[in-house]
Amino acid sequence: MKGDLFSSRHMAQPAVAPGMTVENAKCLRYTVNGEMLARQGAMIAYRGNLQFERKGQGVGGMLKRAVTGEGLPLMAVRGQGEAWFAHEAQNCFIVEVEPGDEFTVNGRNVLCFDATLSYRIATVKGAGITGGGLFNSVFTGHGELGLVCEGNPLVIPVSPQYPVYVDTDAVVGWTAGLQTSLHRSQSIGSMLRGGSGEAVQLALQGEGYVVVRPSEATEQKAGQH
Repeated sequence: MKGDLFSSRHMAQPAVAPGMTVENAKCLRYTVNGEMLARQGAMIAYRGNLQFERKGQGVGGMLKRAVTGEGLPLMAVRGQGEAWFAHEAQNCFIVEVEPGDEFTVNGRNVLCFDATLSYRIATVKGAGITGGGLFNSVFTGHGELGLVCEGNPLVIPVSPQYPVYVDTDAVVGWTAGLQTSLHRSQSIGSMLRGGSGEAVQLALQGEGYVVVRPSEATEQKAGQH
């Protein structure tokens, strides 16, 4: 067969080493030699001797999703082979977590990750109201974490001199060393008079980085996850 569809730009490349690689902007490939974890429904193709097992629905088998606080079901992939993962044609990227690192991420942005990583559910400090981004997953250990993002992510440095305020529906994650709280940028009176509506943001202070996406969750999209 000939044509642009069968060019190297679209062709799956041979595996070089076990683990996670970016196949293209919208898809990650994982060369499995043992076990890895992924969000249920994210596998779009595989080859080799692989088994897929749905994880339990307890805290150990799901990630809290921001906005609704619902669980993100996970599956374990075991064996030897290759699997490709994607989610709603969102952009894919990889975070390398090293010993001593800690990366807090919104569950809706998790695509797949090494089984060597540990994670726990955390409540954003100072989040005493119901809203987006109040529950997140904190990853530690040593391994790679595959994430998805609507559009190209924006990484903003945070310093003690320059705290950063982000929309709770747009935040993807942040690094260790940052303290969080909720920040009100408008008075209720201003909102009633036709303010921007961006009444509450997540404030991050300290030394590190925060990752945001160039879109906000809508009620329609939140209900689809």
